Amino acid sequence: MNFDFLKNLFLFPLILSFAVSFVCTPLTIKLAWRIGLIDDPKKKNHPKIIHTYPVPRGGGIPILASLLIASLIFLPLDKHLLGILLGAVFTVIVGLLDDKYDLNPYLRILTCTLCALIVVAVGIGIPFINNPLGGIIHLDQPRIYINLFGGQHSLWLLADFLAVLWIVWCMNIVNWSSGLDGQISGIVPIAAITIALLSFRTPQDPSQWPVAILAAICAGAYLGFLPFHFYPQKIMPGFGGTTLAGFLLAVLAILAGAKINTAVIVLGIPMIDGLWTIVRRILTGHSPFWGDRGHLHHRLLDLGWSKRKVAIFYWLITAILGIVALNLNSRQKLYTIITLVVAVGGVLLWLTYLKALSSRPDRSNG
Repeated sequence: MNFDFLKNLFLFPLILSFAVSFVCTPLTIKLAWRIGLIDDPKKKNHPKIIHTYPVPRGGGIPILASLLIASLIFLPLDKHLLGILLGAVFTVIVGLLDDKYDLNPYLRILTCTLCALIVVAVGIGIPFINNPLGGIIHLDQPRIYINLFGGQHSLWLLADFLAVLWIVWCMNIVNWSSGLDGQISGIVPIAAITIALLSFRTPQDPSQWPVAILAAICAGAYLGFLPFHFYPQKIMPGFGGTTLAGFLLAVLAILAGAKINTAVIVLGIPMIDGLWTIVRRILTGHSPFWGDRGHLHHRLLDLGWSKRKVAIFYWLITAILGIVALNLNSRQKLYTIITLVVAVGGVLLWLTYLKALSSRPDRSNG
């Protein structure tokens, strides 16, 4: 296979999606100001809010526009792409409603689940995963057969259930790691490019070309948004922009040949931060779905790091983990995931201890 062909296969969709996103984002900023889609910290009293001036929301609009235009130009409109685009549109619509009305977190979870069900309904599931100890674990059984629209269809119960769980999880953990300027809009292109590079490893398989193209489109869409999101941010991605990122990365990991372990490593920091957040909230008697100021990026800010430094830190770690993931076999990926859990979990425990220590009253004067 000609390498120039593969390079063009990736670069042209990326450039177009970047251009659409870059042009549409300033227009979205103007629209957001006009219709009052603004996040004003003076009107909200929540510990997770760290910006100090009004910022437009609705960043999902230019990202979605980029995704739709580039996908319809470079990809065949089959049932899989149709399901992905419908899920993306639904995600951004819900995100815009949340940007305007601050939806209940449980309603957000429900809408994320509905979004995942859309893509599973068109046949995107996890039929197998690689066994770290060797071989493949098949998930295509048990099946239920139903007659629908004049034909027989099969539901792969375990494969479909895990796909829904995986997509909803990624949508939420990516959303949770979007708390400051430029953070998520830098992480997503790195993760998407990693998945595209995985697809290039089997250039003789044409079924992987659309995966590389969609990954390139995803990367370009968020790269075009990044200049307006990096500190000092002129627009926020909003719930639509962040959950759309998690949705696309989750689906890409499935389409790339069930590269779930690779995605877990590349998104290692958000993944472990998400697990830590759920455990911490439950242990302290709080709902795991209600936001707070306890994520890793909050802890780093408490240490005195600037927003720019925290965002770049996330980018660098994601890039390093992406390079590592591309050079590991299944067993090595398992060991890497375990190491990440221990290392990042230890850092989070340490930072939480420092935060608790600094918040204690000074008793040195009696």
